[in-house]
Amino acid sequence: MIQLTIIKITGYGPWTLTLGSDREHRLQMLQASLYKEIQNLFSEKNCLAFPNRFDEIFVITNGISIDDHIEIQKQLVKSFELGLSMSIGQGNTPFEASSNADKARRSNTSLSKDHNVYGLSLSNNVGLVQIIHMDVDGSTSVSEKKSPYEVSSLIIQLYSEMSTFFLQRNSLTFFMGGDNFMIISSGINKDEINKFLEIVKQKYDISFNCGIGTAKTGRDAAKLATHSLDKIRELRDSGKKDTRIFETTC
Repeated sequence: MIQLTIIKITGYGPWTLTLGSDREHRLQMLQASLYKEIQNLFSEKNCLAFPNRFDEIFVITNGISIDDHIEIQKQLVKSFELGLSMSIGQGNTPFEASSNADKARRSNTSLSKDHNVYGLSLSNNVGLVQIIHMDVDGSTSVSEKKSPYEVSSLIIQLYSEMSTFFLQRNSLTFFMGGDNFMIISSGINKDEINKFLEIVKQKYDISFNCGIGTAKTGRDAAKLATHSLDKIRELRDSGKKDTRIFETTC
């Protein structure tokens, strides 16, 4: 079982209108600052945040309590003059956990009315997190053949392919910048990952390196996934057998 928290700016649309028409630069700076602070506060508790939309952020919150959420919510309220809600969900898959978090907010099932924290019945029996860290193999050569914007367009297409493929397997994909993606996954095995690698290879002539990490918390799982990705490069540089997928478990 995994625990996810969705943090959402509340009343965002009407609030932005109060800033006038010359607001876009202010909104972009606000959103970037909010993501930075959320990542900072949750990472201190061994969690990891993912940007979903700029007014909404997903966080793997295995191992932290409602009181921990309230503590962070209080700090965010001090720093930002806008409304924020936190919706906590648990599930056997990342998609189920995110759906349960959303259901809690929509049904107004409150865990703390004073601090806008929502959630359905929560269990202490939260298990391991699996994260898949993917990056484009040979991205430098891709960049040499295409303009910067064409590269961005390709990355968006790859993101769409990846999101669709893994959502069908109850997993959540996030673009992490550059040519990096992270997937909060649901016990996906290497055969399934290989299916995806073959799809993008045939369709786009693009290869991915894929590091998998499994641990008790989001931050630790991401650390192991990135370690696995680094291990692929080490094995390749040492002249050993070409490896596309490597897994590390705590």
